[in-house]
Amino acid sequence: MEKQHHLHLLPGDVGETVLLPGDPARAKFIADQFDEAHLIASNRQYITYTGTYQGVKVSVTSVGVGAPALAIAMEELIKVGAKNFIRIGTGGMLQKWLPIPCLIVGTGAVRGDGTSREYFPLEYPAVADFYMVEALIASAEKRGYQVFPGIIRAHDAFYAESSFAKIDYLARDKPWIESGVLVTENESSLLFTLATVRGCRGGTVIASGGCHQRTNIHATEEEMKEKLTQATLMGLDAAVTLSKMK
Repeated sequence: MEKQHHLHLLPGDVGETVLLPGDPARAKFIADQFDEAHLIASNRQYITYTGTYQGVKVSVTSVGVGAPALAIAMEELIKVGAKNFIRIGTGGMLQKWLPIPCLIVGTGAVRGDGTSREYFPLEYPAVADFYMVEALIASAEKRGYQVFPGIIRAHDAFYAESSFAKIDYLARDKPWIESGVLVTENESSLLFTLATVRGCRGGTVIASGGCHQRTNIHATEEEMKEKLTQATLMGLDAAVTLSKMK
């Protein structure tokens, strides 16, 4: 098999579990949490490291921003052997009762993205894998991390529906706030649907440093680094758990 067109990967280059940050720089940050890791490929925004954690082969691939880029990464990662996908990302909280900063484990997603609609009818649900969610929450409990499981809203227009928007973003947020959605981001609705249909497992851990309803409070850089480290360790623990589920 030739190398994958975008990721430049071959079968065997990745572990069954791949952590998926958006930021290419965060791929190295995540790989540094492995017991050992090596750079495997770098092309465009797609940077892949593979190594081991507690004896389990694991990988991290940066995917950039948005569902289209994530779909390309997932399709090519599946072709070279990946089976479990864990998004390690950031997002803007919607519920003002959530602490800042905060860790959120996605159980499902509102399908506001366009890419998943290219694949599946909108009626198809975006649901995280049950065993993945269970493994992530079990890791948090074991490590003493406070996490909040719940629904994510994924959509394409960052500057139309965030505190950086030039329009009334809270008016757009209103139905999701009232529906109890915890956080907004850009990828999880595609991740959950595509993983399910391809016979894989998908999960998301969001480290959020701000809330759309509390724009006067922001996590510090050090607080966000700590939360992203915690999210990464949860993902690695989940990889070990899932490796035993043959």
